[in-house]
Amino acid sequence: MDTNADWQLKLLYDGACPFCRREVNWLARRDRTGQVALEDIADPEFDAADYGLSQAKVQSVIHAQLPDGRVVTGMEVFRRLYAAVGLGWLMAPTGWPVLRPVFDWGYRLFARHRVRLGQTFGRGCEDEVCRRGT
Repeated sequence: MDTNADWQLKLLYDGACPFCRREVNWLARRDRTGQVALEDIADPEFDAADYGLSQAKVQSVIHAQLPDGRVVTGMEVFRRLYAAVGLGWLMAPTGWPVLRPVFDWGYRLFARHRVRLGQTFGRGCEDEVCRRGT
C-alpha cells in the first residue's frame, strides 16, 4: 500500500489479476506527483471491511476511495484515475451522456469475465483466488 498522505484517489486493485496488474503498473509510472495511492486487494493483509465492503464485493468490480472517504466503483474509478495521472482526456468520452451507459455496461461485462479473458490471452493466474475467478 502507498502511504502517501497527499493522494487524490486510493485505488483498490487486484494484484492477482494480470490485466489489473499491468494497467496499474503502467499508470503508476505516469503518476509523477503521487496523486494515486495503491492497495492490493489480493494482499493477505487487505481487509475490505476497512472500506465498508465485503471481499466478494471488492473483487467483483474495481473500487477506489476518495480523500473524504467516499468509495467510487466501475468506470468512474477509471475516469478519476486517468485524470489524476494527467490522462483524463483518454477517458473523457466514457463520461459523455450518450456514451457513459455503453462504457459502464462494457466495463461490467469485462469485470465479470476478466479472469477467463486473462487466461485465454496468455496472462494466466498466479494464485488460487485468481484461478477460481473470484
